Amino acid sequence: MPKTLAQWLDHLETLHPVGIELGLDRVSRVADRMGLLQRPIAKRVISVAGTNGKGSTLAIIDSVARAQGLRVGTYTSPHLLRYNERVQLDGSMASDEQLVAGFEAVEQARLAAPAVSLTYFEAGTLCALWCLCQQPLDLAVLEVGLGGRLDAVNIVDADVAIVTTIAQDHAGFLGTDIAQIGREKAGIFRSQRPAVLGSRDLPESVADIADALSAPVYQLGRHFEHTADPASACWRWQGHTAAGDALTLDALPDPGLPMDNAATALQALVLAGVVPEAYPTQTALTNLVVPGRMQWHGQWCLDVGHNPHAAAYLARHLPPVAAGATQWGLIGMLSDKDADGVIAALSSRIGDWVCVSLDGERGREATELAERIAALGGRVHHCAASPMAGVEWLATRLGPEDRVLATGSFFTVAALSAQPLPQA
Repeated sequence: MPKTLAQWLDHLETLHPVGIELGLDRVSRVADRMGLLQRPIAKRVISVAGTNGKGSTLAIIDSVARAQGLRVGTYTSPHLLRYNERVQLDGSMASDEQLVAGFEAVEQARLAAPAVSLTYFEAGTLCALWCLCQQPLDLAVLEVGLGGRLDAVNIVDADVAIVTTIAQDHAGFLGTDIAQIGREKAGIFRSQRPAVLGSRDLPESVADIADALSAPVYQLGRHFEHTADPASACWRWQGHTAAGDALTLDALPDPGLPMDNAATALQALVLAGVVPEAYPTQTALTNLVVPGRMQWHGQWCLDVGHNPHAAAYLARHLPPVAAGATQWGLIGMLSDKDADGVIAALSSRIGDWVCVSLDGERGREATELAERIAALGGRVHHCAASPMAGVEWLATRLGPEDRVLATGSFFTVAALSAQPLPQA
């Protein structure tokens, strides 16, 4: 009897002795058996790597490209509520049936002699690429996982490669040397194909890799830019085509996401041969919603930020609360994340906290977070056994002008996204 999607996902957990193993040899062999390396997965491909900002950059590329009439497929990870979120085909999640067919194709190729062991992420990446290949796509946009050079997504040669930001995260796999992290992320660049740098202060190692490959570099602040128009609450994008021609888009609405990422997305699209027209781009940015990224549900702001760099952005962009109201922080984090750095970055905006425990092998207890917050001068009002238990405690204490930032992990935000949140 054929496996259901849930059964396939359970099966993937058993395929490899460790959850994460960077490297391209095993996944490339299976991809070759599946025929994924013999032809492009779409007419044009954009890959997006970086420490933060990958998901929002990809979402903007997807939304703007579809607004221009292109057929777009995307691959992202992780998901919030359903695995199907990882593969989007022309704006809709892949169906269970499509993913099951993809996993069946992966398994058949994996077991062909000699059999190959794959991690959960590697099998999922191959399934996603197979699903994208089944569609007549104008553009595929691929989010690179925690690495770059050795990440499974990097078996695909992208027409345009993006590095958004570089900061410390996943230190157990990528280390703490920022220059080396930059080199790993820049491993998605390809010879003589455009490299888009989505930050003004990336380590020099990123541009060095591009130069070594003779990859044309387009960096925020040098080759493309965004400027605000305070009078209209809109912004202007200025960039360049691959031929060096200047382009400008005016009167763009605030997408509610980092402007650096929005400007980077537009530059990458242009280099992929898509020249965005003004009105469709304005419409796409106006209607854009990225789950778990500064996503508001009444008094609650949900954000999956889980490292100091992301937390610092949140601290700068949280709107102020009314006089006399409280800005709460509900936080749950995994044990391998820099909790002290995240708490310190948020402490300028949040002094009142609810800590929640996360289950699993990498879970962290709420009491440990509480100790760290107290050591940094914050006030912990409650420790809860789960994210929803923290919500239930806050539900009886929220004032009508209070606000809550729920953050620290995809797992924290996923739990709160699963049902309506209480409002005072």
